[in-house]
Amino acid sequence: MKNSIDFQTGLLENYLEKTVRKASDMRGFFQDEKALEEMISQGDPTIYEVYAVPNNGEGEISYAVTVIHPGKVGKEFFMTKGHYHEIRNRGELYIGIRGKGLILMQKWAEMKIENIERGNIVYVPPCWAHRSVNVGSEDLVFLAIYPGDAGHDYGSIAEKGFAKIVVEEDGGYKIIDNPKYHE
Repeated sequence: MKNSIDFQTGLLENYLEKTVRKASDMRGFFQDEKALEEMISQGDPTIYEVYAVPNNGEGEISYAVTVIHPGKVGKEFFMTKGHYHEIRNRGELYIGIRGKGLILMQKWAEMKIENIERGNIVYVPPCWAHRSVNVGSEDLVFLAIYPGDAGHDYGSIAEKGFAKIVVEEDGGYKIIDNPKYHE
């Protein structure tokens, strides 16, 4: 099967799995729960989508295109849930296709934050949780490449959160401490 990415739209052709995360799927991930519930009641918009070609198994490579739509819940920008890899000693590579965003990476109390936009390559080292945030006015689209046996652990992030969040301030963004974060 031939796979390719349309670099105008950012869409992956011939993907095998599609995941759609609506606002209702993101309960517990955003700070302003009241704003999230209002958003859900007014149509439950899609926050992000993932188009994947999984190749499960040791030695295999999986890849996916993620599209995070522009928007905010309260003052907090749309983002992915974030995850660790189930097999912690697996890294990941992100390549920006379109839009403007950030990749937040966390390993215990240590944080790294990288810009992601067209042409940028961001390396997520093994054992680091990672989350993507759209801080622009158009879709943030990127290609993720990761070991096929890495797996995704969303539960640890749902339980503890990330130490930092990204909020709108003065027409831009600001990275602040997450008041709900606990180690």
